[in-house]
Amino acid sequence: MNTSLISFIVFLGLIVLVTWVIIFNTKKKKSRQKNLFKRRVFKEEWRTILRENVTFYNEISEEKKDEFEQRLLRFLAFVKIKGVKTDIEDLDKLLVASSAIIPIFGYPDWEYPNLKEVLIFNSDLNETEFGHHFNDGHVLGMVGTGKLTNKMLLSKGALREGFRNDNDKKNVGIHEFVHLIDMADGNTDGIPEVFMSKCYTLPWINLMKAEIEKIHQNESDLDEYGGTKDQEFITVASEYFFERPQLLKKKHPDLYLALEKIFNQKMVDQERSYLSSITKEKEIGRNDPCPCGSGKKYKKCHMMFD
Repeated sequence: MNTSLISFIVFLGLIVLVTWVIIFNTKKKKSRQKNLFKRRVFKEEWRTILRENVTFYNEISEEKKDEFEQRLLRFLAFVKIKGVKTDIEDLDKLLVASSAIIPIFGYPDWEYPNLKEVLIFNSDLNETEFGHHFNDGHVLGMVGTGKLTNKMLLSKGALREGFRNDNDKKNVGIHEFVHLIDMADGNTDGIPEVFMSKCYTLPWINLMKAEIEKIHQNESDLDEYGGTKDQEFITVASEYFFERPQLLKKKHPDLYLALEKIFNQKMVDQERSYLSSITKEKEIGRNDPCPCGSGKKYKKCHMMFD
């Protein structure tokens, strides 16, 4: 065996060894970080904010609440949340973090690889220095590109409204974080391959095209913005899935089941269990306001799903 071949083999061996050490240390570091955060105490005042503002948090079990809290802490430790000409309160930080964790809650080890900072504005983005990008409507959130790569921009008012009204099938925070999930595979195409087996890709594309066509024909209650682009369809459908899962399953059963697979979360069971516990505890009658907060009578809202 000549000297050149031996040197080449040694070189390859060193590359493999260095790569293995880097991967091992990275996994070890992440493991240490997760173990560290499991031991952190979640502030009681933060827990109160979640109870008062995040329906998803109220719907999950006590064990899941603890997991949700710890994942919020991890997110807030690694992603900066900065106000641009506006003050940021704990409420805003927790709503951003909740928007991030809700779509990925079915995947305990998944974290956003493409986000370092969230910028919060006091107005919609049309009125900011980034407004020249937009020529239609009021833009309430966006995932940055170019100089804004790894950044997300959100309107503070829209972020809060998304959680204040959880019956309008709209939540700008969840909307933008689903964009990040879609982008995680390197393509912004409405196909979240990081959460989807290849065998489901074609059925999802066909379903997406069919639902978009219904939007164009005014035969759908999905927001019309979901019909503008494939990547907007999945974000709009996801807002619906997390805010009104029982209604989505009733009106769009195939779409609901597809999103249930994508996000690995049984939102109908979660919502039904939560509302059932409330109605039993408070003995809500047919003509009382629905506990979901829609403003409708119980008999004309969630009673039809019980």
